[in-house]
Amino acid sequence: MSVDLEQFHQVFFEESFEGLDIMETGLMELDLGAANSEDINTIFRAAHSIKGGSGTFGFQGIANFTHVMETLLDEMRDGRRQVTREAVDSLLKSVDILRMMLNCEQDKSNPDTDKIQQQMSELEFILGESGGAAAIQAASAGSSSETTGWHIIFEPDANMMLTGNDPLRIIRELAEMGDIEVKTNQQKLPAFSELSPENCYLSWDITLRGNITEDAIKDVFLWVEDECKLTLTPIVDTSVQPAAEATSAAPAVTESVAPVAATASDSKKSTQSSSATSSIRVGIDKIDDLINMVGELVITQSMLSLLGEDFSMQNLEKLQDGLGQLERHTRELQESVMMIRMLPISFSFSRFPRLVRDMSSQMGKKIDLIMSGENTEIDKTLIEKIGDPLVHLVRNSLDHGIEMPADRIAAGKKETGTINLNAYHKGGNIVIEITDDGKGIDQDAVLNKAIEKGLVPAGAKLTAQQINDLIFQPGFSTAKKITDVSGRGVGMDVVRKNITSLGGAVEIQSEHGKGSTFTIRLPLTLAILDGQSVIVGNEIYIIPLVSIVESIQIKTSMINKVAGKGETFKLRDEYIPIVRLSRVFGIENAKAKTLEDGLLVVVEADRKPCGLFVDDLLGQQQVVIKSLEQNYRRVDGVSGATILGDGSVALILDIPGLLRMSVRH
Repeated sequence: MSVDLEQFHQVFFEESFEGLDIMETGLMELDLGAANSEDINTIFRAAHSIKGGSGTFGFQGIANFTHVMETLLDEMRDGRRQVTREAVDSLLKSVDILRMMLNCEQDKSNPDTDKIQQQMSELEFILGESGGAAAIQAASAGSSSETTGWHIIFEPDANMMLTGNDPLRIIRELAEMGDIEVKTNQQKLPAFSELSPENCYLSWDITLRGNITEDAIKDVFLWVEDECKLTLTPIVDTSVQPAAEATSAAPAVTESVAPVAATASDSKKSTQSSSATSSIRVGIDKIDDLINMVGELVITQSMLSLLGEDFSMQNLEKLQDGLGQLERHTRELQESVMMIRMLPISFSFSRFPRLVRDMSSQMGKKIDLIMSGENTEIDKTLIEKIGDPLVHLVRNSLDHGIEMPADRIAAGKKETGTINLNAYHKGGNIVIEITDDGKGIDQDAVLNKAIEKGLVPAGAKLTAQQINDLIFQPGFSTAKKITDVSGRGVGMDVVRKNITSLGGAVEIQSEHGKGSTFTIRLPLTLAILDGQSVIVGNEIYIIPLVSIVESIQIKTSMINKVAGKGETFKLRDEYIPIVRLSRVFGIENAKAKTLEDGLLVVVEADRKPCGLFVDDLLGQQQVVIKSLEQNYRRVDGVSGATILGDGSVALILDIPGLLRMSVRH
């Protein structure tokens, strides 16, 4: 019976992308010169796992490309080659090519073959220098010596058979490749009384003759590479060449590497969705907590069921206690389920060491990146959506913030600039800070550019914070020349828009000549919302608490009517527009007919305050967000819906969208 390997593809892709992250991080941390062999071995293991998995699933292009990378890493690992900046740069570019190839295989699209071939040629050129593997192969091909077979020493680990692997099956596969001679080593065989039928005590000394490549032999041992010690030595025909030369031309290769990306034990994971964004890896401790919570909930449910079978008023106190337990266990269960969605923000931070390294080299700057709080957890959905805004902000610090080394020295600073990435929890939110010690924001230049573009009137008096906020205006840029990094007037407005769409906010603090700090505040999750329920007529709406400034009762004397712009009221020397929800949503039975009869909820979006006029406030509560688009259709001014305790549906207001809608009413 054939096995459909496509069911394992998603697991392979996930583990391969993780392997690429390991390779990239390891390459960034390598010391030039004679690097630590274990550091290189970590990178080698990741590359070998990708190569083995891609070969298993028929992605031969990926396997061939990774094999060339693996050869270069193997020479570094064995000390045959020094770690050079050139080699590290080439391997990092190769990681990018591999990521592109994997994405194309996953999406079933065509990769850029020119880029692949160009990068492979670069790797082969490096290997050909300084007597690398390519040079050795070329020398071997040009000489009269010839590899006629292989001497194989196969030493399985004692517990290899426990994973379902059979050494005899491996030897039978080798026998099909050529003429074989096998010697069994029984030195580790214990006395009969001490034998365990599940352990492997034997090892084998194998001579295999024929026109067989090293890769073909390694493929036979693919599934047991992490469970054995394997030594391969080529057998060279010395009839024409002196024996001393023949043996020195090809040193023995000892293998002890990591398992391939997908093994038979991975079949449990095959139920994962084929969509890359629909799966998540969860620690077993979180699963255990969830199981414990469900157990407590079942016990409470059983107790309440018994009370309900023969209920009397004498059991009222027990019923109340049981309902209290039910509420407590349900809340704990909710928290446990939400923790499953939480991932460390290091998943987003991990891309920045490479970004800073490449861009600083490109711009001729010296920059150190310091990251802290990488283990701070955030909802997986937020991690996926916060990546692009963070990239924009870090690139902004690299390009606009940090000065050139000569300029820094002239300003009395160290020639190497610093960018700090920090994340932490605060008040039910996650806070991410991007800080640099660069030149800061030149507020005079920003204000002049804003006046030039007509964003503010000439002679306007703005506070420092208001001037800083101008850089988030669409099309705003103070760059003197356009590059591939900045100067086209796009980016910062998108940053604020993306962050506010996630229910967050971004702020700037800057001191000219000393540096800037961008602070992002986000909710911990997009699945649950702290909200304020309000009523208009017979309809209940939820206003996100993060958007609410205050709630007030107003008098007619506070109202001003502006022709063509509706109603406003004066709040601490500032005129705030009023939005009547009954008019926006067409509610005819609103109880509050005049502004004095109801309440005004002052909200803020994109730093623009507004007063929402409602009949009354009901209370604050946590609500579970349900998507309207998935279950119905998109509704302007509404970000989602939730089900209340009585089973009715309440709409969750989209404050930025609501303000845009109010302009049309």
